[in-house]
Amino acid sequence: MKSSAIAVLVACCLSAGAYAQNQGGAANALDAAAMDAIKKDKDKSDKDIADAKASTKASTWMDRAKTYQNIAAQYIRVDSSAATTAYEAYKKVIELDKDKKGGPGRLAKEAEEAMKGQALYGAFMQQGVAKFQSKNYPDAIKAMTVAGDINPKDTLAPLYTAIAAQQLKDNATAKTQLEKYIAGGGKDASIYGSLAMLYSTDNEVDKALATLDKGIALAPNNKDLSNEKVNIMLRTNRMDDAIAGMKQMVEKDPKNVQNLVNLGIIYDNAATKAKEEVRKLEGETKKSGNAGKQLADAKGLLDTYSSEVTRLSGLIKKQPKSAELKRQLADVQKRAADQKAEIARLDAAAKEASANASATADSEKRLTELRQKQTEQMGLAKDYYTKALAVDPNNYDANFNLGVYYYNEGAELNKQLSAMDMKEYQAKGKEIEGKVCGKFKLALPYFTKAKSIKDEAEVTDNLTNLQNILKQYEEKKVVCAE
Repeated sequence: MKSSAIAVLVACCLSAGAYAQNQGGAANALDAAAMDAIKKDKDKSDKDIADAKASTKASTWMDRAKTYQNIAAQYIRVDSSAATTAYEAYKKVIELDKDKKGGPGRLAKEAEEAMKGQALYGAFMQQGVAKFQSKNYPDAIKAMTVAGDINPKDTLAPLYTAIAAQQLKDNATAKTQLEKYIAGGGKDASIYGSLAMLYSTDNEVDKALATLDKGIALAPNNKDLSNEKVNIMLRTNRMDDAIAGMKQMVEKDPKNVQNLVNLGIIYDNAATKAKEEVRKLEGETKKSGNAGKQLADAKGLLDTYSSEVTRLSGLIKKQPKSAELKRQLADVQKRAADQKAEIARLDAAAKEASANASATADSEKRLTELRQKQTEQMGLAKDYYTKALAVDPNNYDANFNLGVYYYNEGAELNKQLSAMDMKEYQAKGKEIEGKVCGKFKLALPYFTKAKSIKDEAEVTDNLTNLQNILKQYEEKKVVCAE
């Protein structure tokens, strides 16, 4: 799941919470007299703090702390930063109220308790919500961070703080706050996915995977977390780790469809990677193997030019005044000279290929291993998709991927057909064509089923294309070999 989706979800929660507060508080429960009263209390507090004598008393600051805490909790429209003012006032009480031994006095102790209490926590949360709604994300973060510090076991404050941080693209703060959410016992599995994506964005792959494992342990059937784990492993080339990890999960819970599908996807991707390596190595090996043949062909062409030079020279002796024969001889001599230069180049290439004969042999061996590996991995992918459908015949991914598997097999066979000359086609073309049709036909029920489960553009396009192909085979009266 994308972190942006989680951000929208939580932002909605913030808006809903503030809406409830405004409707149930300021809009409905408070009348004009109550609002006037709180404003008078605020004005009196502001006036007392401005008074040189009154501002030295701890009791003045205690009254201010309680007044502003009340504003923050219930009358946030009066002062959107009231919680911060209350917090600073409590700190001033602790600074001013000392007993005879220099320890905290009665009011200081009361202030210390208040600074750890649920009321001040709520006040800072309300302030944070108000700042968030006005898109003042830096101050929203400050307010809700304090709320989290007041109640370290709380999960709501760090969650909301992380969302505000994401609005500012502040990944460091978002990660820290989501870590607090999880450490505090947060149970929303999607948040684990959000934190993992932040880690992944910052290339902290091990932390991302560890976070996803925690989320999966909390919600074993969460498809988004499992998929993201697979995606990260594939993105970071951890094929072996991905396979080993998913195999363990399948062994623990062989009926978990998502694990079976994911393991199939991993093998699918591994096979695709092996196929890319095969193509690259085939190109290099073919280039190396052609050097000798190209040299032999070049020498044969030079022999042809030499024979032509001899023939034309003989004719010119008989017709020394023939300008056309002299032109032809000059042209052939020029071609012979160019061909000698080409032979020199090809000779050097052939010698290099000969020197690298060991490397070429290694490449051939590697090609054989890669082709075998690709075949095995594709077979395993098919097996796990099939196992997934045995548990849940209506799994979209397993149906779709099996359709792709058989379609690709048909496409690969069709390449062989396209490469045939007329003689080869007459010998075995019809047989191969039947096999191609058979593979395409095997893909049809899986794409059809997938479309019935989830009508997406990708499966619709594939199904339409496949149906058109099969129709062409039908019109050609090709017998599909199944």
